[in-house]
Amino acid sequence: MSSNGSSDGGCLMSSNVCNGSCTKREVSVTSSAISMTVGIISNIMALFILIKAYHRFKFKSKAAFLFFASALVLTDFFGHLINGSLAIYVYASQKDWERFDLNKSLCDFFGVCMAFFGLTPLLLGSLMAVERCIGVTRPLFHTTALGPHHVKRLLGVTWMLGLLVALLPILFQRPYLVQRSRSWCFFRLQGMRDWVDVLLPILFSVLGLLSLLVSLVCNTVTGLTLLRCRGQLDRNHHRHCRNTSHHSEMVCQLLAIMLVSCVCWGPLLITSIILIIQDHGEDQTSHMLLVVRMATWNQILDPWVYILLRKAVLRRLFQVALRLCSPHAKLTSWWQGSTLGSSMNASSSVTSRPDFIGLDGPFLPDTAIQSAHPLSLKEGFET
Repeated sequence: MSSNGSSDGGCLMSSNVCNGSCTKREVSVTSSAISMTVGIISNIMALFILIKAYHRFKFKSKAAFLFFASALVLTDFFGHLINGSLAIYVYASQKDWERFDLNKSLCDFFGVCMAFFGLTPLLLGSLMAVERCIGVTRPLFHTTALGPHHVKRLLGVTWMLGLLVALLPILFQRPYLVQRSRSWCFFRLQGMRDWVDVLLPILFSVLGLLSLLVSLVCNTVTGLTLLRCRGQLDRNHHRHCRNTSHHSEMVCQLLAIMLVSCVCWGPLLITSIILIIQDHGEDQTSHMLLVVRMATWNQILDPWVYILLRKAVLRRLFQVALRLCSPHAKLTSWWQGSTLGSSMNASSSVTSRPDFIGLDGPFLPDTAIQSAHPLSLKEGFET
C-alpha cells in the first residue's frame, strides 16, 4: 500500500528522530502482535476445555455455568482478535489518523469494539456469579427457572446490552474520539460539551463497576453457603451437599475472574470517571495508556482461569507441592498406598467369604432362603 511505502521511505531517512520513531513503531507492532497471538491461543485452549467439559457434564447446575463461561471466552477471543488487529494497523500506520481515517469510520468502529468487548465480559462475569448464587442457594428454583432456552435468552440479552451501550455514541451522533496517545479510540473523556458527553462514559463506567460489585456480593454469598453446606456434610453426610466439589471449583473460577476483572478493568473505569469530573490536562496521557494496556490483559488472563483452576490440575499441583515441601511426602504416599493395598486385599478376602454366618456354620443367602422354604417347613410339621 502507499501508506506503508511512505512510512518505509520515512524510515530510511538518516534523521535520529525518524529512526527513534521507526524503532518505537516496530516495537509497538511486535508487542501488539505477540499479545494478540498469546491471547488467541489462550482463548482457543480454554474454549476447547470448556466445550469438552460441557459435553461431559450434562446436569443443569454445571451446564449453565459452562455455557456462560464458553460465551465469555468466545467474547474475549473475538475481542482480542479484532482489537489487536486494529491496534497493529494503527501502529503500523504510524498513528496517522488523518491519512488513513478521513471520514472517522475506523475510529468509530474501534471505539465500538473497545466498549463492547470491554463491558460485555464484565456483564457476563456478573451473570455467571448470579447464576451460581441461585444454583447454590435456591437449587429448585435454578432447575425450573434456568432451563437451556432461558440461559440462551439471558446470553442474548447480555450481548445486546453491551452492544447498545457501545452504539450509543453513534446513535446520539457523538462519535468516538482518538485519545491523546493516538493509538486507540474511546468515549470523549475531556472537554465535555453537554450532558450527553458526560452521560455516555459515565454509563459505561457505572455499568462496569456495578457488574464487579454484583459479582463480589454473589460470590461472597455463594462461598459462605458452600462453607456451611460442607460443614453439614462433615457432620451428617447430608445428600443435598454431595455436589459441593463441583460448586467449589466453579466458585474458585468465579473468584479468579472477578479478581482479574477488578485488577485489569477497575483502573480504567475509575480513571474515566475521574477524568470526566476533574478534567485533567496533558499529564494524564501516559496514565491512560497504561490503564488501557492493563484492560487488554483481561482477555489474556481470563482463559487461563479455566485452564489452570480445574480439579485435575489443582490436584496435581497440590501433590507436586507436597513432594517438594515435605521430604517424607514420598515415603508417606508409599505407606498410604501400601496400607490401601493391604486394606483392599483384606476387603477382597472378606468379600470372598460367605455373606451370612449362622449358628451351624456359614451359609450363602440362597441356601438360607431354601432352608426357609414352605416345603421344608411342612416336612418339619409332618415329622
